[in-house]
Amino acid sequence: MRHILFTHPYFLGLDSKQAEAGLPYPPLGTLYAASLMREKGYTVSLFDAMFARNASEMLPELEAKRQDYFVVYADGFNYLTKMCLTNMRDETLRMIQIARDWGCTVIVSSSDSTDHTELYLERGADYVINGEAEQTLVELLETLEAGGDVRSVRGIAFMEEAGAGGPAAAGSLVLTAPRPVMKDWEYLPYPAYDLVDMDRYRHYWMKNAGYFSLNVATTRGCPFHCNWCAKPIYGNRYTARSAEHVVRQLARMKREYDFDHVWFCDDIFGLKPGWVKAFADAVEREGLSFRFKIQSRADLLLSEDQIRDLARAGCDNVWMGAESGSQKILDAMDKGTTIEQIGHATRLLKEHGVKPSFFIQFGYLGETQEDIALTVGMIRRLLPYEIGISVSYPLPGTGFYEKVKTTLGDKANWTDSDDLAMMFAGAYPAAFYRQLYRYVHRVHRQSVARHYLSELGRKPLRVSMSRLKKMASILYYLPAARLAKLKLQHLDH
Repeated sequence: MRHILFTHPYFLGLDSKQAEAGLPYPPLGTLYAASLMREKGYTVSLFDAMFARNASEMLPELEAKRQDYFVVYADGFNYLTKMCLTNMRDETLRMIQIARDWGCTVIVSSSDSTDHTELYLERGADYVINGEAEQTLVELLETLEAGGDVRSVRGIAFMEEAGAGGPAAAGSLVLTAPRPVMKDWEYLPYPAYDLVDMDRYRHYWMKNAGYFSLNVATTRGCPFHCNWCAKPIYGNRYTARSAEHVVRQLARMKREYDFDHVWFCDDIFGLKPGWVKAFADAVEREGLSFRFKIQSRADLLLSEDQIRDLARAGCDNVWMGAESGSQKILDAMDKGTTIEQIGHATRLLKEHGVKPSFFIQFGYLGETQEDIALTVGMIRRLLPYEIGISVSYPLPGTGFYEKVKTTLGDKANWTDSDDLAMMFAGAYPAAFYRQLYRYVHRVHRQSVARHYLSELGRKPLRVSMSRLKKMASILYYLPAARLAKLKLQHLDH
C-alpha cells in the first residue's frame, strides 16, 4: 500500500492578524484531495500546518511511517492562500526540502506554485500541478506507479533531464497540456474531515467567537471579470453542485461535528437561477438549523425573493465586493456593478434581517482623495455590519498586473495578510494606506454607534447579554459623557 502525506501551505501562527482573530477553518481543498486518493486505494495522512509553528513539526509524520509521496495541496477555497504570502512560501519550501531529504516524491498544487513554478521545482518539488488538481493528482500517481511517461499527464510541470541531484539540479522546464475543468464535481467523496483535529478547531472558535463554524463549498470558479482578481486554480467558469447534494453533506456534518455556523467559501454563492430557493427548501425539508455567511455581488442581490430565500435558509451575513464608493473606480476595475446597486442591495438585506458587509479596496490606479472620500461617505451612509479593507494587490495573470508590472518594486507579495504594502507605484505610499485603514475602521465604528444612539433616543433598548457585549466594543469609541445618558434595559437570557 502506497502512502501519501498531505499538507497545505498555511501556517496560522505566521499570519499575525489571523492568529489574533483565532478563527481557523480546516483546509477544505486539501481534505477533498486526500479523500479522493484514499478512495483510490492509497493510505493517506495529513500534516495540518494550520497549528504548526514551522516546517520541522512535520518530522514526526515522516518518522511514523514511510511516506512515498509528499503532496502540498493548498486550500483553493480560502482567499488567504490566493494571496501567496511570503511567510507561507518560505515555510512551504522548507517542508519540500525536508520531504525530499526523507526520499519522498514531492508534488505541489497551489496558487503560488502556479505563479512561481520554476522556483518550486528548483527548490525541490518534483512536480507542480497547474489548475484544478484532483484528477491530475490521480493520473500523475497512477502514471508514476506504472512507470509510464509523465508527459502524458495533463496539467503538470516538471524539470526534464535532471542530474543526480534530482529535479533541483540542471534541467529544462516542461509544461504539459492544460487539463479541462471538471464540469461535475459531485463525484468527489466526502472531505476527509477525520484527518484534522476537529476538537482543536472547535476550541478556537468557541474561545474567540462563542460558536463553532465550518467551511463548505457549493461552487468552483467565478464567471465575472474584475481585472484585479486572480483565478489560477478554478478559472473564469462557474460549476455548481446541486442544492440537494450540498444539504446532504451539511446534514452529515451536523451529525458528526454539530456546527453552529457555516462559511460558504464560494467566490459567488447561489448564482445559478433558482439555486437559492432550492437550497432553502432542502434545508427546511432536512430540518437543519444553522447560520451562515456568503460572498456575493451587489447586482446579484437585487431580487427580494432571492434575499427572502437566503434569510429563510439561515443566512446571517453577506459579504459584498463593494470595493469603492466611486463609480469611476468601479468602472476602471471592470467590476460591472454600480453605487446604486450597492445601496439597494444593502437596504434589501437589512429589511430581511441579513447583515450586509463590505469588502473595500483602496489604492487602485487613478484613485484620488475625492474617490477615497466617496468610499468613506458610502460606508457612513449605508452602515455595513462589517468592513474588510485591503489595498490593490497586483497578482500575476490579472489585467491589473499587466497595467502596473513596469512599476513593480522588489516586493512582489505580502508577508502576511495584514501587510497592506503597495507593490506598485500608486498615488500614495504604504504608510498612507495603513493610516487610512485605521481611520476608516474608526469612522465605521463611530457611525454605527451614532446610529444606535439615534435609535436609543426614541425608546429604551432591550438587549441580551451577548448583544450588550458586542455593542460595548462599538460604544467604547463615543465620549463617556454621552454613554452616561444611555438607558439600557438588560435582559439576562
